[in-house]
Amino acid sequence: MITTEAIIQMKKKKEKIVCLTAYDYPTARILDDAGIEIILVGDSAANVVAGEKNTLPITMSDMLYHTKVVARAVRNAMVITDMPFLSYQCSIDEAVKNAGSFLKVGAAGVKLEGAGPVLKTIERLVQVGIPVMGHLGLTPQSIHKFGGYKLRGKTKKEAEQIIKDAKRLESAGCFAIVLEKIPAKLAKKITRILKIPTIGIGAGPFCDGQILVLHDMLGFYEDFKPKFVKQYARIGEEITRAVKEYINEVKKGIFPDKEHYFE
Repeated sequence: MITTEAIIQMKKKKEKIVCLTAYDYPTARILDDAGIEIILVGDSAANVVAGEKNTLPITMSDMLYHTKVVARAVRNAMVITDMPFLSYQCSIDEAVKNAGSFLKVGAAGVKLEGAGPVLKTIERLVQVGIPVMGHLGLTPQSIHKFGGYKLRGKTKKEAEQIIKDAKRLESAGCFAIVLEKIPAKLAKKITRILKIPTIGIGAGPFCDGQILVLHDMLGFYEDFKPKFVKQYARIGEEITRAVKEYINEVKKGIFPDKEHYFE
């Protein structure tokens, strides 16, 4: 089983860290068998599984379910769970209780967005033995504050704040930080400054690792193709083809044939 210490050692050895999201047993099993090092049970489940416009509606019970079935499938990868909106922002005690719930169902750690207001929460989580991954740049739970999914850290002021926040997250005890949708040069600078790994998504090639949403990189949805996503397959098209073939064979009485029923 991959540990936080193993992830930190990968940065020291300059070995890239590979991460993907998963939300169910079969895909988590496939990712683990393939050799993915970190599986993130992302609150992006709200978008790609539940069809929501953003990540805000997903609940603790939703995320606990997804975490439980993913963890059940995994033997080697580190399972990290996104703490959903308002599960850690209200109070430190509530955050500890909620984060602990994820570890009880199989997660190895949790991911929190932002810095400033949650730094003391992160410190407390780490103190009680809960590994924490940070998340800076575009933070989807703050979508209404930012006014859209725009590139972050483009101005000097904002870039300096992200650098400052990255250092503070490291000091608070995070074992790694996700950098989302920031300029590659900024991500490179942060990666050089920090002793803990950076995991990029739309942050260029200089991070210590990369993460993508599984449904994006497999091409489930043709209408969503962000610049930073490479589609390694077009699963949506293949599923459509298979379903249409099934419909056609059932309509014409081709399926089931003798090979697929009992005499």
